[in-house]
Amino acid sequence: MRKEKIKLMTDSVSDITREQAEALGIKMLCFPITVDGVAYREAQDFTKEEFYKMADSAKEFPLTAQLTPFEIEEAYEQLAEEGYTDVIYVTIGAGGSGTYNNAMMAKQSFEENHSGDENRMRIHLVDGCNYTATYGYAVAEAAKKLARGASVAELTDYLEDWCRHAGLYFVPMTLKYVKRSGRVSAAAAFAGELLGLRPFCRIANCKSSVLQKIRGEGPIIQKLTDYAKEHMLPHTPYIVMAGSQREYAEQLAASLTKTLGYPPEGIWHIGAAIVCNAGPNVVGMVIRESMEND
Repeated sequence: MRKEKIKLMTDSVSDITREQAEALGIKMLCFPITVDGVAYREAQDFTKEEFYKMADSAKEFPLTAQLTPFEIEEAYEQLAEEGYTDVIYVTIGAGGSGTYNNAMMAKQSFEENHSGDENRMRIHLVDGCNYTATYGYAVAEAAKKLARGASVAELTDYLEDWCRHAGLYFVPMTLKYVKRSGRVSAAAAFAGELLGLRPFCRIANCKSSVLQKIRGEGPIIQKLTDYAKEHMLPHTPYIVMAGSQREYAEQLAASLTKTLGYPPEGIWHIGAAIVCNAGPNVVGMVIRESMEND
């Protein structure tokens, strides 16, 4: 029986940086994105900070596209050639992209092409259930567990459990992107701008909702902190999300640390998936909730 040689794979919507991926041994598939008619690959052709500026100055709304079955199968074939016995691929949430289904199609094609190989590489798909660090954090932690000798079963159990319970909460500092993305109607966004209102948004299982509307910037940090205190599973890891103005995230990290009694696992910067829907200037958090996401 071959000794296990396991590879973790994810996509750029996880908001794991290229540097993190290289350091942790994670294979990254980069999402296509088009800005003003020019095709790019996220995390490959620009940094997050560069994309914030690109999005703000773009004449047309930036567009992302899903990963194709062909390019995913190519990644499987490459890993098989490198001698891996198992690949664990954690994808962007199936509810927000066709990438998970494309990964499944690629798996079926790979297995058909290697049907006569009894040592064929095994492919384990995990639905990330969401965007950004809601699954990216778990992939990074799984890579650390793998380095300590965790098995495939231990890794997939951890990843699936975390992804089912993690929720993303954020407040966009401008309504321009929310209005353009269709998250709120143009009329509602216009009224919100006049009144100085900002939506407190939740995304779970790739479904977005507005929990409340906050008047002005002053109460935002406290509202996020209060929500975490009330709804977060006690003593579990959490992540602070930053956009183009990191100072908001640093204020939230300090507030949460004081209230919860321990610091966040880190401050992660949002990528194209969130920027295209909420704009580059947001502040938020990823927390583990006591109930499974619906």
